[in-house]
Order: sequence, then structure tokens, then C-alpha cells
Amino acid sequence: MTFDDVMQSLFPDGHDVVEKDHLVFGSGRLPHAGRVAVIGVTNKAAVGVDEALILSRHVLDVIRAADGVPCPILVVIDSDSQRMSKRDELMGLSQFLSHLAICLRVADARGHHTLGLLYGHTAAGAFIATALATRTLVAVPGAHPSVMDLPSMAKVTKLPLAVLEEKARSTPVFAPGLDNLAQTGAIAAVLDGTTSLCTQIDELLLTSATGDTREATSDTRDRLGLARGGRPKAADIAQRVYDAALANA
Repeated sequence: MTFDDVMQSLFPDGHDVVEKDHLVFGSGRLPHAGRVAVIGVTNKAAVGVDEALILSRHVLDVIRAADGVPCPILVVIDSDSQRMSKRDELMGLSQFLSHLAICLRVADARGHHTLGLLYGHTAAGAFIATALATRTLVAVPGAHPSVMDLPSMAKVTKLPLAVLEEKARSTPVFAPGLDNLAQTGAIAAVLDGTTSLCTQIDELLLTSATGDTREATSDTRDRLGLARGGRPKAADIAQRVYDAALANA
């Protein structure tokens, strides 16, 4: 899907979302969820210091303008990885990406449901600071996410590429791609390509608004990964850490 396809399917009655320098921001209305703020990255653009600051500002603007009325924030993503430039690294790119992720988490904690919509490619730091920082991440068929591709992973881990390729065939956490990320629980759902995004996103936001608040705002990715067989240990370890923290509180 192209960015225009996504916007048309999301907001068939119109919207004020604009694209500038491969960043998107604005809002549209859904039939039941009402006004939804939109930010994101398009055209497989890399996310550097400047992009992270601009996106963070728009998230904070939503929080400031809300005046106590929750406004969902939809993060649409078709990006490259973080920008691999000397300038961005020297300026402390990791801190700017962290700031963006924290802004999204703060918005969600204040009642603005953050929902990631992956419609293209994304990878590495850009993926972590945007889509993975949202409360709920969904994807359209054909999207291609990866936290790290296998050649890069081989360089970092010093393991032969052939070893990682073998592991990826049986262990989703080693493998890029939509199916593997869904199996680990990172992606909550792959949407129906034959149904409008308007209907599906509206339903997701409505279900969250009317469901158990404590459950809706908790991170369930470890439990999804356990149920889907992609991360058999994470949920148990997280629960043991949680219990230990309570016991020593």
C-alpha cells in the first residue's frame, strides 16, 4: 500500500493529514473513535535527529491540546532504519530516538491510545522508537519489519551468517519479517487486506476504550509471544521479576 492508499482507506470522508519531507502529521475522524491524531514516516525515509524532534513535538502538541479529552495517536510507518550519519551519531541520535519513544509512552499513559500502523518497511532504531513504542502495533499484509537484518546481526554477534540463518528457521526472534514479528507478539495483529482500514482501526480503538482499562494499557506482548509460540520464556521471566519486586516492596 502507498501512503495515499492508507489515508484513503483510513479516512474516506477526508482528513487534514499532510506529508512534508517524508514525515506526516495531522488528523482525521473515524465513525466511532472520533478524532484521531496522525504522525508517521513515509517513503522509507530514515529517522535521524531532526525527524525524531519533529515527531516528538507533534506528539507533545497532541497532549497539550487535549485539555483532558483523550485523542488516539495513530503512528503510520514506512521507514528505513535510523539515519546512519556521522552528524546524527555525534549529536547523540540514540537519545533523540529515546525521547520520541518516551513521548509516545507518556501520551499513552495520559489516555491517548497510541496505535502503530505498519504499512511498509521499517527497521532498527526507527522501528523501536516509533511503531514498537506504541501500545498496540498492527500491520497490513505485505509490510516488512525487522529489528535487525541477519547480516547486521552477524556483525554484532560475531556469529556466522549461516548459523543465524539456521536459527531463524526455527526461532522467530532471530528472523525478520511480518510473520516472525507477529509470532513473537511484537505485532498484535495483521489486518484484513480486503476490509477498509477505517473499519478495522475504528474497531480496535473502540474495543480499547470500552474494555478493561488495566488490561488495555498493559503490555501484553510477552503473553502474545507465549501463546503464539514465538517467545516461550519472556512472559514467565517478566512475571517472576514482577512478583519479586512486589515481595521486596
